[in-house]
Amino acid sequence: MTVYAPEEFTPAEADVLRRYFTNLDGPVFALVNLPEVVKGALFARYSRSAKSLRRLFLDEFVGELDIEGDRSIDATVGLARAEELYERVFFEYGDDSVAQLGGVHLACEQASNLLTKILEWGRLMSYLEQSTRYIAYDSRLAGRYRYHRDPAVLASRFGTRYVGDMDRLFDAYSHAVDAVTDHVRATVPRDPDDSEFVYRQATRAKALDAVRGMLPAGALSNVGIYGSGQAYEALLLRMRAHPLPEARAYADLMLFELRKVIPSFLRRVDLADRGGAWSGYLEATRTDTAAIVDRLFGDAPVEPAAEVTLVDFDPDAEDKLLAAVCYPHAALPEQEVLRRVRQLGVDDRVALLRAYVGERENRRHKPGRAFERVGYRFDVLSDYGAFRDLQRHRLLTIEWQRLTPYHGFVRPELVHDAGLTDRFDAAMDRSAALHDALRADFPEQAGYAVAMAYRIRYVMQFNAREAIHLLELRSSPQGHPAYRRVALEMHRLIAEQAGHHAVAAAMTHLTTDAPELERLAAERRAESRRAGP
Repeated sequence: MTVYAPEEFTPAEADVLRRYFTNLDGPVFALVNLPEVVKGALFARYSRSAKSLRRLFLDEFVGELDIEGDRSIDATVGLARAEELYERVFFEYGDDSVAQLGGVHLACEQASNLLTKILEWGRLMSYLEQSTRYIAYDSRLAGRYRYHRDPAVLASRFGTRYVGDMDRLFDAYSHAVDAVTDHVRATVPRDPDDSEFVYRQATRAKALDAVRGMLPAGALSNVGIYGSGQAYEALLLRMRAHPLPEARAYADLMLFELRKVIPSFLRRVDLADRGGAWSGYLEATRTDTAAIVDRLFGDAPVEPAAEVTLVDFDPDAEDKLLAAVCYPHAALPEQEVLRRVRQLGVDDRVALLRAYVGERENRRHKPGRAFERVGYRFDVLSDYGAFRDLQRHRLLTIEWQRLTPYHGFVRPELVHDAGLTDRFDAAMDRSAALHDALRADFPEQAGYAVAMAYRIRYVMQFNAREAIHLLELRSSPQGHPAYRRVALEMHRLIAEQAGHHAVAAAMTHLTTDAPELERLAAERRAESRRAGP
């Protein structure tokens, strides 16, 4: 059985695709010979569609493009060699900054939800991931449910059980999607001002939100990535050192396709004394550290914990924030500015911060970099679904622990209201049992079996400026209830535990009231845009 399901195209479709994609049958491919705005639009549509990128291009984009001038192009043929200038400057002289000047749009399809978090680790790249709240995962790909089939697991004594249990998890999910959708539509009336389309989209999204926790982390997703040659090199070096076999194999697929478009930038990746040594260093430090931590803490019991804990903050943060506000407008050393700020009265302090924050008409009006002087570190224990969304924020430090069923799971109230408690809990039991069966022989791949409703522990460290962006965005009315709860609790802890009331007050576009249908307002806006002026 193949790991990846190949796509099929007619000869006419293949003739068109060959001009714009570096291969027609693999899960990883680069986009070439297309305007940048078309690549961006394709990736934007990608996250809301169940289709592959190549099928999406054929169905929704190619008809709008003039492709006559591209008949002689065959993007599936790789470059024979790198540009001579890049070869000399980048490889021979090691000027890494040159590799920041060439970027690639890369489609990464049929990646597990463990792999997507590895792909999205880098700060200096852009990602769009297929959303579990717009796309039902009950459809099949090449006749089989969409989850990763690790070759070693399938060839082992657990192979038959793995496929059987994963299929049953998808069966349970499929039944729950329809049942919860029916329940929502039976209990939430349609506003007379909303079209039937808007209502059905919003109610379906509500159901998908509620039952996505039944999906295992092995469920497949598509990720669109845009990054520079330097960023791809760093990503591939990390992936080649990663303990998850899927990540290492996928890195080879990515490297093969990327070398068709930016070969010189990636020449060092698999050289033994360059990228090989770097990946070896990453692997050695990880395994050595893990061994010592396991010796020291391996037998420690898993204790109950709050969903969000503020573990570190600066008691003098607001003085430092005001000093940072004043600094570019003064002619004094920072320590002197800080000394004088500490002597200011309440009225002057309020006036300073009010002037700096200004009138924020919407959440995109962000205060300046003075807010980067203040930092917070949170320990979070949320379901894996919420982690998937929060992990994609890049201007912060995030580290996470292994995904297991040992922290318990979160069952949405809507699932209970729809009469699906027993079915949901049975799926969680099946997931945990499969994980435990795999754990001894396949400690990395065992995570594929863990349902997304199970909780994972992770730490998030960010400054106050990023807090404004993150908490306002993730508390928005269309946000998933799981990460909205995390965002609102972070805001409360900043205000009440840290006592940073001025920072909390700067978040003027935080949404505290939960709407009945999270996606309703967004669907209304989308329909209004489609209707035009």
